Amino acid sequence: MPQYAALIYESGDPDWSVLDTPEKQATMAEYGAFGAAASAVMRGGAALYPTSTGTTVQLEGGKGGKVVTSDGPFAETSEVLTGFYQFECADLDEAIAWAARIPAAWSGKVEVRPIIDFGADAS
Repeated sequence: MPQYAALIYESGDPDWSVLDTPEKQATMAEYGAFGAAASAVMRGGAALYPTSTGTTVQLEGGKGGKVVTSDGPFAETSEVLTGFYQFECADLDEAIAWAARIPAAWSGKVEVRPIIDFGADAS
């Protein structure tokens, strides 16, 4: 059965590791309810720390070049990747139906993308 990534984008850059407001606590409860409902198709997922904790890596001069790092995200955007889920669904329509139930879809965006299975039999 095909697998899909549901990439969660939200406005701002929330730190979900700190549940310091009633709003965040309520949102996490909604995610808990979603996780329980989607358990039959969910194959993984995680919340991400804010973009300020990220490190961008590139090689100066390409392959074999000097490793150059910079703090923070690769690009400045109004919406940031805050997490993802991995679903195993019959088809894209089913994956979209589950993605529409992710709480972030109500105020942000969720991108659904098929996952390539490099181990699949090509015959």
